[in-house]
Amino acid sequence: MGCVGDDSADMNIFKWLLIAVLALILLAVMAGQLGLLRGAQPGDLGVRDGKLKRPSLTPNSVSSQADLWPDHPRRDAARIAPLALRGDGPATIARLKTLVEAMPGAVVVESRADYLYAQFTTRLMKYTDDVEFWFDPAAGVVQVRSASRVGRKDFDVNRQRVELVRARLQAS
Repeated sequence: MGCVGDDSADMNIFKWLLIAVLALILLAVMAGQLGLLRGAQPGDLGVRDGKLKRPSLTPNSVSSQADLWPDHPRRDAARIAPLALRGDGPATIARLKTLVEAMPGAVVVESRADYLYAQFTTRLMKYTDDVEFWFDPAAGVVQVRSASRVGRKDFDVNRQRVELVRARLQAS
């Protein structure tokens, strides 16, 4: 049996822990709103020698070209199918641009007849993901890479985004 004072002390500890947790959450949201969680835009995006940038070493990216890096430790987990063409390559990239521009948090950064680069930013925490689409004329598909800039995990957000784009492209 404990005394009445023990219950009061336990309640005070609980209140202080709750206040500390709420303060940490508030600080994290404030950091996000200030743009401190965006991460830096990678300087090595784009197509080089018929390849998009390799998948991240952390489990927060997907790439339809993951198999081009056989020594990559996350190759199997990062693998995602390329996008099928809807018309020719430039027409498909143009459709993708329209679809991406309509998605929440998306900003098209670069658009060419064979390449599209967009950034997706979450509303609350302002995390930014980089997404690239490239018409690969040799394979007759659109290669895709989607990766988070910060953190280790993305809770499958990049994969889900690519699959959503795939579904909308096929429906268009």
